[in-house]
Amino acid sequence: MSHSVGQVAGFAGVTVRTLHHYDEIGLLVPSERTPAGHRRYGDADLDRLQQILFYRELGFPLDEVAALLDDRGTGRIDPREHLRRQHGLLLARIEKLQRMAAAVERAMEARTMGIRLTPEEKFEVFGGKDPEEHAEEAERRWGGTQEYAESQRRAARYSKDDWKRMQAEAEDWGGRYAALVEAGEPPAGERAMDLAEDHRRHISRWFYDCSYDMHRCLGGMYVADERFKEFYDSMRPGLAEHLRDAITANAARHGM
Repeated sequence: MSHSVGQVAGFAGVTVRTLHHYDEIGLLVPSERTPAGHRRYGDADLDRLQQILFYRELGFPLDEVAALLDDRGTGRIDPREHLRRQHGLLLARIEKLQRMAAAVERAMEARTMGIRLTPEEKFEVFGGKDPEEHAEEAERRWGGTQEYAESQRRAARYSKDDWKRMQAEAEDWGGRYAALVEAGEPPAGERAMDLAEDHRRHISRWFYDCSYDMHRCLGGMYVADERFKEFYDSMRPGLAEHLRDAITANAARHGM
């Protein structure tokens, strides 16, 4: 029994474009094709796709996924070994995320209640980076602007639930944008520009009224400032530049 590319996309929760891309790079080549050249996927193909998506969810880039699945080109694949490896990776990731969630929860509680974090807690939450250092830099760079003043006023009113909603929105957007980049969508395409517009509206909703000109400036900073670039590229390599170009295209679409 075999399945069409559309059916497989529906099963796996990925786009048809993603499956086409996996085929083009040799990561997931369908085992059958119709006389008309249409892709058909068998059970072994679905098993391989499941393994690919496991590793992608764990943050492995596509070239490393290919090396893992094909035993670095030897063609020897042991599904049980992949499952054991993935089980260990998932347990390690769960443990790390649980520690991070507990640390962030303590930080949110402290901020909400007006309690200053101890140096030990700061390093635990922010991985060795002092958040006050960035706050001071932000004040030096933008402290005299209306946008900075407005963001400070708004942030002072937010409850713990507000921060949770904000974080959930940002994570949802990041997941959708990373999937778009992975699928090979161009920055000037409708989907990319729509997500760039969502990004601008998120800033306007939570921090300050972000104009298209301001958004364009931010897009440039996401690439020029290595810290912002590292943050966005951690979602998917190349995402920072892709987002900058999508922001520029979206501003042009709105006449800016």
